[in-house]
Amino acid sequence: MNDEGLVYVSLAQLMALEFKARDLSFLARQPQGSILAGNHASRLRGRGLNFDELRRYQPGDDLRHLDWRASLRTGKPVVRTFTEERDRPALIVVDQRMSMFFGSQRSFKSAVAAELAALAAWMVFHAGDRVGGLVFNDQRIDSIAPLRSRKRVEALLSRVAEQNRALNAGNRDAEDEDQLDKALQRCLAVAGHDHLICIVSDFAGAGERTLQLMRQLSAHNDVIALQVYDPLALKLPSNGRLLVTQGELQVELAIEKRNVHQPLGDFLSGRLKDVATLLRRSQVPLMMISTAEEAHEQLRAELGKKAGARR
Repeated sequence: MNDEGLVYVSLAQLMALEFKARDLSFLARQPQGSILAGNHASRLRGRGLNFDELRRYQPGDDLRHLDWRASLRTGKPVVRTFTEERDRPALIVVDQRMSMFFGSQRSFKSAVAAELAALAAWMVFHAGDRVGGLVFNDQRIDSIAPLRSRKRVEALLSRVAEQNRALNAGNRDAEDEDQLDKALQRCLAVAGHDHLICIVSDFAGAGERTLQLMRQLSAHNDVIALQVYDPLALKLPSNGRLLVTQGELQVELAIEKRNVHQPLGDFLSGRLKDVATLLRRSQVPLMMISTAEEAHEQLRAELGKKAGARR
């Protein structure tokens, strides 16, 4: 399992995903059945309006834009005018912690997360919006300010590829278990309001603080969560041996034994369900992406797109 893109990704590979993102959109009108369609509590707002100026009321102006305070102060009707935002900033938050360095089928979670981040970045870029992000591992958080520029997309994906290729089975797990929350806290400080925020992670270590931060982020921004998971968390094979690695420690488990299979299966499936339940409580749209299938096709399915629907 050493093929490029299955365990590790390259910058060239992530840049080349641009053409696969052309028929995908977070913001376009979604078909029925899409996670972003209908009256979802966190339906994407799209572009907003920026305040432009105060001016005298003219016949035909929308009365809802009357500024009562200014009108009373001047003794004449005054309206507030607005211009539509030309673009808006997006932050792609990408998890490359050691918890992501695992895969039992096709790809590692870290590689799938990198691909999803690239697809999201290109989707935002093609929508005419500004691309930025946060890329974090167990030790650091890299921040890239949003800008509408192909070079900025490349800068973001370069950080993703750099952190992805730094992952190694010999790496120690971080002693700091709050790195996910720290990344979300940094995102909250950077985002302010009216951002599109796409969080790509397995959400390992998520708890009540994570839930609180997700709710804070979604109060004034559009937030989408992509939870990357491995099929092993849903169903363990009935026989064989499983090598479990944590830093320098490796343990081989005989999973055909009932006293190993049942507790391990319950733990993995329970952990995945707990995190998914927590994320749903945040009212943030949640897409679950498996390591066993191509990221692009899964994202298309989650968005409710049909193959060939938009070319």
